[in-house]
Order: sequence, then structure tokens, then C-alpha cells
Amino acid sequence: MGIEIERKFLVTSEAWRQAAHKVVPMAQGYLNDLAMVEGGAQKASVRVRIEGEDAYLNLKSRERGHTRQEFNYAIPVEEARALLALCVGGLIDKLRHYVNYEGHLWEVDEFLGDNAGLVVAEIELQHADEAFALPEWAGRQATDALRYYNLALASYPYSQWTGDERSATDLS
Repeated sequence: MGIEIERKFLVTSEAWRQAAHKVVPMAQGYLNDLAMVEGGAQKASVRVRIEGEDAYLNLKSRERGHTRQEFNYAIPVEEARALLALCVGGLIDKLRHYVNYEGHLWEVDEFLGDNAGLVVAEIELQHADEAFALPEWAGRQATDALRYYNLALASYPYSQWTGDERSATDLS
């Protein structure tokens, strides 16, 4: 069993692009929806992801915040494609850019399709209180903001957000 300790930030500029050393296209979907997880009927999200030439089945516990249980299993790409066809809600298409910054690896997700226009940066940490430097392109923290979780974006994509939702300062 793995534990994921992650912080998520809204991206405020394009400055990260020049530092990106790798980019991987991703397509992912969920076999359960946000209502089932948030309502407590299911205790984990179940995600299928094709990540470049690889594919994974992933389960994350439903806790909000920076620490969750995470289980990740490699599966054949053909099986992942078949599972994506069974997913509920919309599919998430994005480009993941990898950026090293002051001793940490940042993953900058540039969303495409129904979530185009949204760019979010994540950093995975070894422990919850680990110190890290915040790049100048990383804005407000969105770790606890449910609407920025990929599971939520599959159900209610960024293209459907109102202007108020896009500019909201309350990220809880």
C-alpha cells in the first residue's frame, strides 16, 4: 500500500514551460463517480489511465487534503482502452509536464478537451510537513478544493464552470 502526500496549486503564468524537461500525454477516466465517493457509498475512486505508452488501474481513498492511500497497478494498454469505454462521466485528457524546482519534482497538468484552459501543478512529498520552495508560477493552493480533483473534473468539467467558479477565491 502506498500513501500519497500531495499539494496542488493553481498555475498563474507560463514561466514553468521553459523548465519542463519531459511531457507525457494522459487519458484517464473513472469507473465510479464523484457522487458515489463523496456520498460515502464508495470509499475510493477507481481510475484508469493511459500514460504515454503505459497504462494503470489506480485506487485512491476518499480523504480530502494532502494525504491519501493510493494503489497503482500496471495493466495492458488494450485493457485500459476497454476500461476507459466503461468509465462514467467524461474522460480527462491532459499533458503532464515534469519540472524540477529546487530539489523537488513538480507535475504541471495542462488540461485539454472539456477541461482546456485549466493548468494545475502538483508536488508529491515524502512527509506531510516537508518543506519545499514554491515556484513563482505556482499560485493559490487548491489541495483541499474538491472541484480541482480529476474525479470532480470528469463529472463537472472546467468548460462548464461559471465565471464566478473560475475566479472564486474560496478554495476549500
